[in-house]
Amino acid sequence: MMEQKWPDYLWVVRHGQSAGNVARDEAESAGLALIDIATRDMDVPLSVLGERQSRALGQWFGRLGEDATPTVVLCSPYKRARMTAKLILEHAGHDQAEIPLVADERLREKEFGILDRLTKHGIAQRYPELHAQRRHVGKFYFRPPGGESWCDVILRLRSMLDTLTRDYRGERVLIVAHQVIVNCLRYLLERLDEETILLIDRDCDVPNCAVTSYRFDPQRGRHGKLVTDLVNFVAPLEEAGAPVTAEPDAPAAPKP
Repeated sequence: MMEQKWPDYLWVVRHGQSAGNVARDEAESAGLALIDIATRDMDVPLSVLGERQSRALGQWFGRLGEDATPTVVLCSPYKRARMTAKLILEHAGHDQAEIPLVADERLREKEFGILDRLTKHGIAQRYPELHAQRRHVGKFYFRPPGGESWCDVILRLRSMLDTLTRDYRGERVLIVAHQVIVNCLRYLLERLDEETILLIDRDCDVPNCAVTSYRFDPQRGRHGKLVTDLVNFVAPLEEAGAPVTAEPDAPAAPKP
């Protein structure tokens, strides 16, 4: 029998609500072209509600018991993701010194380039040709000047999965990142196509602090594989009375 290459369990979590999510809502509601964010996108912190959501999710992980909780945490280096990961570990109640927290730039937010901080109205107003091109090509392949397409994100995540199978086989791994990262990992792990993953994306945004998870099944495939367990699971937030939020990430171009 070949050695297992996958983690025993994998959780993929979107960060809690951020100050950028709130600023985007305010800008869209006011019909503004620019989202009012004073800091770099990578320095945007969680909102007060986002901290509450992260604590609630940490408490849920704590109730799983030490034999069913993460043995390692990988997260985006962006502040809102790091804050979420740290709050989850803190409120899970386990010895944090024994659970490595590793920031990996391949889990960073999709880069929006010239469209950074613009609302839907702002993109159409300032860059009408790009707006039309994006609508024609679709977000899977459209790359704004200085930014990334979904394909670009998927390419770096393929490298991330290589690291996962090399360094964390047999572990229980928690990944904390961003909405596009969650969907692009689903695309890879569930072997989806462009049409399916964009349909999933159009159907609803990934809720903040929602859990999508996979467990290793040695009976699946030739050598075992990860199979889907939970998808956008928000029961921990509902049980704790923390409102569920599902705003698009702040700098993101709008859905087609």
